[in-house]
Amino acid sequence: MKLLIIGGTRFVGRHLAEAALARGHEVTLFNRGTHAPPAREIETIIGDRYTDLAKLRGRQWDAVVDTCGNVPRAVTASAEALRDAADRYIFISSQSAYADVSVRGVDESAPLAQLTSEQLEQANQIDTSGQPSYGALYGGLKALCEQAAEQVMPNRVLTIRPGLIVGPHDYTDRFTYWVMRVARGGEVFAPGRPQRPVQFIDARDLGNWIVAMVERREAGVYNANRLPGSVTMQDVLGQCKLSSGSDAIFTWVSEKFLHREQVAAWSEMPLWLPEEDAPRLSGFMFVNVDKAVANGLRFRPLAGTISDTLAWARDELPEGALKAGIDAEREQSLLRKWHQSSPQH
Repeated sequence: MKLLIIGGTRFVGRHLAEAALARGHEVTLFNRGTHAPPAREIETIIGDRYTDLAKLRGRQWDAVVDTCGNVPRAVTASAEALRDAADRYIFISSQSAYADVSVRGVDESAPLAQLTSEQLEQANQIDTSGQPSYGALYGGLKALCEQAAEQVMPNRVLTIRPGLIVGPHDYTDRFTYWVMRVARGGEVFAPGRPQRPVQFIDARDLGNWIVAMVERREAGVYNANRLPGSVTMQDVLGQCKLSSGSDAIFTWVSEKFLHREQVAAWSEMPLWLPEEDAPRLSGFMFVNVDKAVANGLRFRPLAGTISDTLAWARDELPEGALKAGIDAEREQSLLRKWHQSSPQH
């Protein structure tokens, strides 16, 4: 099988390329060449998807995987350029595309987010030369990108809606923060209830499954995440401690305290979404993945994800370079405040 990956050098795209190579497929990458490919034997076409799609003319692939489509005009242009060159278009979307995750069990039939014409115009004005940030527009844009691909290549699009993706080479550091923080040991500031469920997927499990789906020429829409309710925050931190062999002690602080001290969910405290006062996100960690599991999605043990992330981070991340997670000095200050507060906190 010949596979074209738009992107393919960072995180999800990297793991997709590695999975395809491991299964004996021929891989071509199309990207700006700002990051090294995961393997020497991968052909790379250097170009910008906004200006250089002509470089793909005259070639044929069995499928193209779009790992970085964020605005519909870009996805439309890519799909139009490749509709006669590939049998399948695989679009990596997001579960943020759903309009409402306030209830548990959202499946692929749920309504999608929508943008006004003014919001879409705003998104189209964002500079695409770097790494764009679309903020509150992100979910609606992903939904429109899905529709754009399907309009150009009807019934030939495989749309994947992952939740939080974790593992080695994760440049967001949201999961990596906990792996590295627990490995450092000492008293760890931990958010909310220990038994609060969290939902995520290892990028390698995602990559392996997507390649298998492409091999079967699948189409349609699939949520891609770990089974809802199968892992808690305590499971994650406990396994981080076991994997690193650290002396970490976890101090679980209440959401009331977190709000009072204005601790930012998801950024300062990765994996934490408030349970008490964020009803609009109540189902974000409980998205239904039955359809994907029935079609072969499998999950490696949590210990493997954590130990591999730790090994990668220790080898490749500069000390103190994490983008996510709470600052060490602020963490210590908050721990002191927590212990000095009333017994009821």
